[in-house]
Amino acid sequence: MGEYGRDEGVWRRGCSCTKDDFLPDESFRSWGNYVRALKDTPHRLKDRVLTRSSDETELVDVKAKSQHEMKKALSWWDLMWFGIGAVIGSGIFVLTGLEAREHAGPAVVLSYVISGISALLSVFCYTEFAVEIPSAGGSFAYLRVELGDFMAFVAAGNILLEYVIGGAAVARSWTSYFATLLNHHPNDFRIVAHGLSPDYRYLDPIAIVVLAVICVMAVMSTKGSSIFNYIASIFHIAVIIFIIIAGLIKADTKNYSDFVPFGVRGIFQASAVLFFAYIGFDAVSTMAEETKNPGRDIPIGLVASMVIVTLAYCLLAVTLCLMQPYKDIDVDAPFSVAFEAAGWGWAKYIVAVGALKGMTTVLLVSAVGQARYLTHIARTHMMPPWLAIVNEKTGTPLNATVVMLAATAVIAFFTSLGILSNLLSISTLFIFMLVAIGLLVRRYYARGVTTIANSIKFIVFLALILGSSIATAIYWASSTDGWIGYTISVPIWFLSTFGLWLFVPQAREPKVWGVPLVPWLPSLSIAINIFLLGSIDKASFNRFGIWTLVMIVYYFLFGLHASYDTAKEASSAKVVKNVEEGAVN
Repeated sequence: MGEYGRDEGVWRRGCSCTKDDFLPDESFRSWGNYVRALKDTPHRLKDRVLTRSSDETELVDVKAKSQHEMKKALSWWDLMWFGIGAVIGSGIFVLTGLEAREHAGPAVVLSYVISGISALLSVFCYTEFAVEIPSAGGSFAYLRVELGDFMAFVAAGNILLEYVIGGAAVARSWTSYFATLLNHHPNDFRIVAHGLSPDYRYLDPIAIVVLAVICVMAVMSTKGSSIFNYIASIFHIAVIIFIIIAGLIKADTKNYSDFVPFGVRGIFQASAVLFFAYIGFDAVSTMAEETKNPGRDIPIGLVASMVIVTLAYCLLAVTLCLMQPYKDIDVDAPFSVAFEAAGWGWAKYIVAVGALKGMTTVLLVSAVGQARYLTHIARTHMMPPWLAIVNEKTGTPLNATVVMLAATAVIAFFTSLGILSNLLSISTLFIFMLVAIGLLVRRYYARGVTTIANSIKFIVFLALILGSSIATAIYWASSTDGWIGYTISVPIWFLSTFGLWLFVPQAREPKVWGVPLVPWLPSLSIAINIFLLGSIDKASFNRFGIWTLVMIVYYFLFGLHASYDTAKEASSAKVVKNVEEGAVN
């Protein structure tokens, strides 16, 4: 990999790993330095919370710490298929049946529309950032620029956990569908360790093999991964088209006679769950650094993939509910059972192959995205800089890719799918909300441009938007049939957004591509993401709190001091450079 020689100021090639590869900063040179750094924690924390990065820092200074640049090999076509491959996994084949039977009935198609619109709002916010800050850091880089190091680190730590947990769940699901394809029980391909707890005794070697293959593909070439992804995704789209056409041949319109059996509340309950069928596009934003023309390719690629995914989901939902009465839909294998009931049992194999393909591309795009998140975090030294190295030959972050997939493989080998599936993506919704907030900050606050009066008005209106959104979510979670609370919280949200639009001038216009209807769309994205957070179970919030606490402890002990030293070192280097340039002039 590499070893950093501080005296020479360059990376030396070699296989050895030393302390300086992981903790090269001044605070960790000796125990005395470390103790002094810990004593200075309050001052350093204040500095990191209040100091924001800049677009130039993320795109030039931070990126330079990876030794080599990533290859710019991706077009809008690649990004579109990465988006489709990242989002359409096996969930569509399971979640649709579950929510149609338990919460929405045939109106599950409306749930997909609502979820798709909310996901599209987040796509818009991500797209503006990705165009203006085409960095591998994704949301971590965006939040560093707008909300500071501390919030960016807390957010990024949680999304990395979601990548690992989600990847482990998908890898174990891959084994289950593979077993189904061969007419076996999933545990037939697992090793039983009777001495372990029931939730951890079914060891999954196939999941390890699948992740190892994905790791090799992700490390070898981003462009190669892209080619495999869109070929596989085209096949997956073909499977979906087959399911829709074959299913509609067996359709019975009588199954739509009771369209909304669970009422409007059931539609929104299903929407909160089905939102997770859209998660994955955030990984595509981390590929902006490898995109040939970010200003053109990112908006086209991300928005087109989300429109195609939403259309596919809605058509699949309509097809399923026309094939069977919603009460008869199987919650575990809805399409396979529906085809068997219609006398086409052979079609379940096509569904299984489609699901396997979906899970493979989800794992691949996730591997590519999570490695780039970790690479950019390591560039700031919040994580060991050894993880930031980009391989000279492949142009990919080899170390980060291997470490992330090794962590995923360990969890996938031991942990049952039931445990993993309960860890819902609360972190992702949290980050989507922060990115929307970050976009409003980017548009309405610029140092030296925004007046004190406008800053105060912006803070007040933003606080009211957040407060009213939280109130709406809490009222939804606690009240089953009430409506009075909405007549208070929703108008406050509307008037707050209207006030922001009317009374606070925008401090910055997007350079290339911008979210339309600001502040309405980002504000609506904030409200929807908080609303969906209010629909998540208590166990997920406990997990979110515990992991966030662990991340904060790590930040106070290591990340804070390493990033503080790195920032000060970069600042001193800039001062010296400016002085030298002034002397020359």
